[in-house]
Amino acid sequence: MLKICSSLVLTGLVSACLISLLLEIYDTAQHPKSTIIKPTRRTVRGQSWNSMPPYPGAQLDNIFWFVQVSDIHISRFHDRRRAPDFEKFCTDTINIIKPVLVLATGDLTDAKTESKVGSLQHEVEWQAYHNILKRSRVLERTKWIDIRGNHDAFNIISLESVNNYYRKYSAIQKEGSFHYVHQTSFGNYSFICTDATLTPGPKRPYNFFGILNQTQMDVLAGFEQESHSSNQSIWFGHYTTSTIISPFPGIRQVMSSAVAYLCGHLHTLGGLMPVLHSRHKQGTLELELGDWMDNRRYRVLAFDHDLLSFSDLKFEDWPAIVITNPKAALYLNPGVEPVGRIRHSTHIRILVFSEAPVTAVYVSIDGTLLGAAQSLKAPLYVLYWDPQSYSKGLHSIQVKAEDSAGRSTVREHQFTLEENVSLSFRFFQSFILLTDHYILAQVIFLSLVLFNIALIVVFRFRGPPTLRGSSGLFAQVCLALHLISKTNIFFYSIVLFNLCTACGPWFIGEVIDGHSGACFAFGVFVDGHFLEGSLTFVVGTMQVVFFNMPLTCYLCWSLNLRCRGNCFRSHFRRAGRLQTLAVNLLMLLLLVWQAYSCYFLLETYGLLAFFLSPVRTWALGLGLLLIHRAWTCPPLRLREYTADTKATTTS
Repeated sequence: MLKICSSLVLTGLVSACLISLLLEIYDTAQHPKSTIIKPTRRTVRGQSWNSMPPYPGAQLDNIFWFVQVSDIHISRFHDRRRAPDFEKFCTDTINIIKPVLVLATGDLTDAKTESKVGSLQHEVEWQAYHNILKRSRVLERTKWIDIRGNHDAFNIISLESVNNYYRKYSAIQKEGSFHYVHQTSFGNYSFICTDATLTPGPKRPYNFFGILNQTQMDVLAGFEQESHSSNQSIWFGHYTTSTIISPFPGIRQVMSSAVAYLCGHLHTLGGLMPVLHSRHKQGTLELELGDWMDNRRYRVLAFDHDLLSFSDLKFEDWPAIVITNPKAALYLNPGVEPVGRIRHSTHIRILVFSEAPVTAVYVSIDGTLLGAAQSLKAPLYVLYWDPQSYSKGLHSIQVKAEDSAGRSTVREHQFTLEENVSLSFRFFQSFILLTDHYILAQVIFLSLVLFNIALIVVFRFRGPPTLRGSSGLFAQVCLALHLISKTNIFFYSIVLFNLCTACGPWFIGEVIDGHSGACFAFGVFVDGHFLEGSLTFVVGTMQVVFFNMPLTCYLCWSLNLRCRGNCFRSHFRRAGRLQTLAVNLLMLLLLVWQAYSCYFLLETYGLLAFFLSPVRTWALGLGLLLIHRAWTCPPLRLREYTADTKATTTS
């Protein structure tokens, strides 16, 4: 009893330490030190750049706004309203908001087959996207920057490929990273595109992660240096930084002087994470935007006196509100933003957009109504305030906008005027956006494979277990592992299968139409190119967890029952009907899952890949063969332990 209590206490202490470590690693409340501030911004004429004028007031100056939309997925097969809604967005919504710039951050088209399994660039989808831009005349009213996402690179061998329709039908037609400078009367603003899409671009799912090589990183580092002459810089791309593979010092460090990184790609994780925002250790905000495809999301952002504010909005939800001063405390980036200007401001500033005339904009702070904001010139509304009344602690500002169509919207956030007060993003948001998931997946995958192999290798060289006087669970597990490790057909099959999962080719086939290649856990070879492993480790982990390890466990369980004199039919009666039914049903479901993986391989990579797949098709056949062998043809080793086991169960 003392040992059990000690073990529980030790386990609790270790768990508490791990949880504390994780919370500390993903704590985004602490702003980066002032040492990362651009040298040119430390002081100007003895005054801190942080508090220098101009200050937000009652003039329509030092402000501009722009829009982001992501993961549009124009499709020829699915959601017939997607394209018409997007055309209405380009025609009406953009006309109402009148942004100086629109960032379409990737996955412009769907590029899937009708079954949603295969990958194929459909020219008709790109033509539909191109025609929407032309019919809406949106390119005449704003600067439209559309970049590639992973779907836009599906099944494309090179940028010069005839299937690379992005080059023909996109608005900007510019592959690779680039630096765009938006010029205003009050300064320049840098917009740096981070293009991590794969070239060549394999079929799905193995381009879910983006890759930046050293040459691309050097180009981005050059852009970062150029941006120092701008008032502020925004980085944008399709992939989240957690799904980008990059060499040292990493993409987050290279973009550390930016206010924010705008991206898409994760589609709110199927609705589980409708908001995915966090802050890098260097201070840069990472703002993932929900998709247009299913959720019809878009984002309005504004630079007001060099302070970035934004609102994530839903299509046709009016009025739309962006509170630009005071800025939300959660999204402050004092390393690069002049947050001191909020303390010296004279007016609350709000952008309000609606398709009907705005009739009223009410402002409350900490539940107290301050009054109705006045329109300078639509869409900017201002209201006088005294910042000194809110100089301490956190406060809440609420804005309610009404329009002539009877609609109203309320937007609220917390703000602070203190430099030492900061808020933290939620743990799961930070974990998803700040973790290098390809590294985590690699560690988990290799650990599971090594554990699965090491377990039966250890029992291979151990002596036979002592069963007399003990028939507990641990003794039976030891017997089962001893049986499977000492029986050559099972031992070598499982070891070689797991080694193949870790090191051998998973399949050989057309990774890109007309171009053969091979997929391994550590990467994909295609047409003389090597794409570093990323999602392969995630897929490999699923393979080990949902097939390799369950197959080993099921074989151990079956051999243990065979050792007790059971056959496949009799074990339903002798070993407990419900237990055996549950175990066999679970194994059947896992075999069905493996069979579906084979079907997915066939649909995605073709007949050659289906037949030349040791980890999918061959593994399914091997699993069925080993299960049949375990129940019908016990090796000699089994009979050696039958007497001991029977003696144990009858004593």
